[in-house]
Amino acid sequence: MHASLQTDSLMHPPAYLEGTIMDRADLDFAHLPFAYQKTDANIRYWFRDGVWSEGELTGDEYISLHMAAVCLHYGQEIFEGLKVFERPDGRIQTFRLVDNALRLQRSARKLLMEPVPEDVFCDAVRRVVRANRRFVPPYGSGASLYVRPYEVGVSAEVGVKPSRDYLFLVFVTPVGPYYKAGFTPVRLKVEEQIDRAAPGGVGDVKAGGNYAAGMRATIACKEEGYSEVLYLDVREKEFIDESGSSNFFAIKGDTFVTPASPSILGSITNMSVQQIARDMGMTVEQRPVEVSELPTFQEAGALGTAAAITPVESITYRSTIYTYGKPGVAGPKTTELYKRLTGIQYGEIEDPYGWTEVIEED
Repeated sequence: MHASLQTDSLMHPPAYLEGTIMDRADLDFAHLPFAYQKTDANIRYWFRDGVWSEGELTGDEYISLHMAAVCLHYGQEIFEGLKVFERPDGRIQTFRLVDNALRLQRSARKLLMEPVPEDVFCDAVRRVVRANRRFVPPYGSGASLYVRPYEVGVSAEVGVKPSRDYLFLVFVTPVGPYYKAGFTPVRLKVEEQIDRAAPGGVGDVKAGGNYAAGMRATIACKEEGYSEVLYLDVREKEFIDESGSSNFFAIKGDTFVTPASPSILGSITNMSVQQIARDMGMTVEQRPVEVSELPTFQEAGALGTAAAITPVESITYRSTIYTYGKPGVAGPKTTELYKRLTGIQYGEIEDPYGWTEVIEED
């Protein structure tokens, strides 16, 4: 089941075979889309007979699965997303790597999957980033190396039961901003007909099915000219949950407000920004947020690994458009939160929290 090695389309021998860092990949890093770009290698670990393998680097982009694999029929599929950044001194670093490992474990336990050990997760990320060093976007480009770890149940079953065997795979790809305009305010629309997840379900973990469930709403709203939907709670349709791709926050005076709900995915970015907001002297409230509060916000935004912090220009709720700040201009507190978060991620300012880790090169 292990894939064979293939050389990449840029005609460079893979860096992990050479044992040295290649020249930077020939890409327009300053204008990258948020999309998949083939790199030199991914890394794969197999869980069989109760033991995780040592991990294999490969250039193959494909995996071989049994047609009755549990992940294909019963949805045992979970994933993570994190980024690697090049610092001003040329070194590369991760952001809250261990927290991503722990979140994948929580997802695994909820879907009755084998949790990936923290050391395996962290080792996999370090190894695959080193193997793809030439694809890490240069400091100042505004881009980053997106890291996608995922785990799938691979045992052949036709009855509804957990898989016995698992594949844990990590690939990377250089990306630009999630929203094309970068740190520019976007427009959201409140969704009332389609639900992403429900309390008591798996909305609080990073399972692929959650995103499949929300595609109808997201695609439809984008066709109307909005960037994303903003979901409400399933029961009363009175409380804000999250957007289709990110957590939500708002600024009311000196208070940072973000929804609390059992169906919201716990965002590592949100957790980080809450700490930064406290250190800015702001009050942080993670609580149920009524949709009726929309006209009381001075600023609003979305948070997530892919989007980092994205300011929100307006939110359309039924026939009313609520606008925050000047068109095309992020609010002052959202801007300061963004500067502090990305400053830590890129190594531009001191990291007082211990969130970053420099990946030492071989």
